[in-house]
Amino acid sequence: MMPDRKFWKGRRVFLTGHTGFKGSWLSLWLEALGADVTGYALPPPTQPNLYEQAGVTNSLRSIMADLRDFDRLKGAIAECRPAVIIHMAAQTVVSRGYVDPIETYSTNVMGTVHLFEALRQLEHPCAVVNVTSDKCYENNEWVWAYRENDRMGGHDPYSNSKGCAELVTSAFRDSYFAPETYDRHGVAIASARAGNVIGGGDWTANQLIPDLMRAFLADQPCLIRNPLATRPWEFVLEPLRGYLMLAEALTRDPKTFASGWNFGPAEDDAKPVSWIADRLVKSWGPGARWTLDEAAHPHEAHLLKLDASRAKVYLKWRPVLPLEPALEWIALWYRSFLDRGDLGQLTRGQIQQYEALSSPAEESMSPAEAWLPAHK
Repeated sequence: MMPDRKFWKGRRVFLTGHTGFKGSWLSLWLEALGADVTGYALPPPTQPNLYEQAGVTNSLRSIMADLRDFDRLKGAIAECRPAVIIHMAAQTVVSRGYVDPIETYSTNVMGTVHLFEALRQLEHPCAVVNVTSDKCYENNEWVWAYRENDRMGGHDPYSNSKGCAELVTSAFRDSYFAPETYDRHGVAIASARAGNVIGGGDWTANQLIPDLMRAFLADQPCLIRNPLATRPWEFVLEPLRGYLMLAEALTRDPKTFASGWNFGPAEDDAKPVSWIADRLVKSWGPGARWTLDEAAHPHEAHLLKLDASRAKVYLKWRPVLPLEPALEWIALWYRSFLDRGDLGQLTRGQIQQYEALSSPAEESMSPAEAWLPAHK
């Protein structure tokens, strides 16, 4: 159920995007697992940011550089000599893709090309997990969830760039790193597609949870564009655990696991935006509120679900933290920010408590109950 500490202890990991929201959480988890991590990314994309708030810089070697700088990226990989690469660096916001499609495509598509081409030129064997997005699929807004063999697509530049990144992954795997010839090249590549990832420390603009928290902290109503849109919400550590377990599986059995994988929440946790907003308003208390944003906005999908059956069967991965207690963990994090608490300690503490959710001692408790005793 959880990452294998023996596997990660002392293992060299090259993590792109370590200064971002998900990258910061993963950096702290790899630190706890004892991995030897080199991070490669641009400076933190927001202010404030989890990377600085949680002291992530103290847990790894950090290289502040651009994926689009091929020579720098290639040199950094050559120096690190990683056993595992987790590629998370990206332009991650749908609305920003509309504003700057060149940056979105150059980072998300050519950045991925640069990574794989560096491995090809270096002839360096390793396991690679390329993190894309649930939005890589051609979204027909049907009621059933997308599976790994569904068509790639994307209506907007961001979503389309993620579909392109998946096609790049397939092309490099088929052309240079085929699973059936793994014994010759030693590179195993898989892609990972997660849902709408939420958690404490996310300050990204034009994202639901950060927008709500900024409004609550300012005692202002939060403007919400699409309250009826349904998304596959999942706490940040759920897909990160999937990425780690996938890297382990790629190392053990590269010929079986070098493909695309979905890491989505339980079907009941695909909820409308308004449901999330209402729960957080209730959890936050007096002053928290939201209202409909009636301004014109670019197209966004209204319905999207992921089918994670394959990961459940073959990786033995499944969600362990339901959505409602996850929202309590998130509200607790931002309350601590408001109260000037130790956010590094809190974030590491949530990682520890999340790991404990699969232990026998915790099985009789709900996730919320399992967290609360250590932090009353």
